[in-house]
Amino acid sequence: MEYSHRYPAYPTQEVVAALDYHIDVHRQAYNYTLYEYENVDADDIGSAYKHHYRLPGWKDEFPIFSEVNSKALQRTVTRFYQNLDGRSEQKRNGNTVGKLNWKSPREFQSMTYSQSGFELTNTSGRHATLWLSKIGDIRIRYHREIPDEATIKEVTIKKETTDEWFVSFSLEVDDADLPEKPAVETLDTSNSVGIDLGILNYIHTSDGTTVEWLDLEDEYERLRREQRKLSRKEQGSNNYERQRREVAKITRHIRRKVLDYQHKITTWLVREHDAVFVEDLDVAGMLQGEGNARTKQDAAWRQFITLLEYKGDLYGTHVVQVEPEGTTKECASCGVETAKPIWVRDRSCPSCGFECDRDANAAMNVLQRGFSELGLGWPEETPVETALPTDTTQVSAKRVVEAGSLGVDRESKALS
Repeated sequence: MEYSHRYPAYPTQEVVAALDYHIDVHRQAYNYTLYEYENVDADDIGSAYKHHYRLPGWKDEFPIFSEVNSKALQRTVTRFYQNLDGRSEQKRNGNTVGKLNWKSPREFQSMTYSQSGFELTNTSGRHATLWLSKIGDIRIRYHREIPDEATIKEVTIKKETTDEWFVSFSLEVDDADLPEKPAVETLDTSNSVGIDLGILNYIHTSDGTTVEWLDLEDEYERLRREQRKLSRKEQGSNNYERQRREVAKITRHIRRKVLDYQHKITTWLVREHDAVFVEDLDVAGMLQGEGNARTKQDAAWRQFITLLEYKGDLYGTHVVQVEPEGTTKECASCGVETAKPIWVRDRSCPSCGFECDRDANAAMNVLQRGFSELGLGWPEETPVETALPTDTTQVSAKRVVEAGSLGVDRESKALS
């Protein structure tokens, strides 16, 4: 399994100058890779592996490429081919894509050391030191330890639009070192949960817990105010650049706040349950449709699902995506479909008389589909039998942020 840890970095001014220079050299290497891809005989290139053999010739012709780490230079060439593969995949999926373009300095603000050329030391406290070949030592805020069983495969250092620096460690853990997931046949409604990614609430679970939306209105009001100031500045001036950084900081703050919120919710879900079932949403399509696109963007549901899946592997929990179509319309008790306007929040089935909250009904259907996806029958005792509007436990967004967890009164799963 592969995942990453990200840390704030605090390079000295001397190291910042070196980092800026090295990143720009890597940008030129990326652009030269694109040039050769378009102009050199395809027998000599066509893959990152083949292109790596051209690097010694680069260094003879352009000595500037000898000034950066050789493994990092190879990784930059690989980065170009990864972008190329991503473009091809989008084209296969029917999307309209253009050709890859040369990167400007603003568009290329990171570099990656792969396999060697880096060392992490002094990890006993809240700060650590990262040594990078041909650059030097960089102090990082070591706010969470890298597990002993994890191997550092790559190190990426990036300069954000706010001029802040961050270091990401790409980690690999042997599957044998991960917690073993419970046997599928042991799953039932007491240790499994279905999740409806909601409208009135951020999530609604099949066992009656709701988590409120994160309130970002103050942040967005401040962002709008600072963007208006930016629009009045002369582009290219020092005042414009200062104001651009201010806007970037607020935007970054919003993204961090959403990500932190999702980390806390997903960690709680996988620690409390043996199986978590969630809708496989077409988020890109939803953003293009009618409705409040900004709210959907703030929800970052695809990011939420990705976090849930990787944490499921990390904590030994089954995470299964199910077909989302019809989860709201179908009655969780009898399966009869009834279409209702989106503003009708209570659901009453005209066939069997079952009544519950609209999102609770969807969450129960997600749970049922999850069991079917794993090849399990629907247990005799289901949440439907006790699902009443009064069963809902609401957890505020403020409580999640301040407490660091949902604080639901249950025993946490023991971590192996």
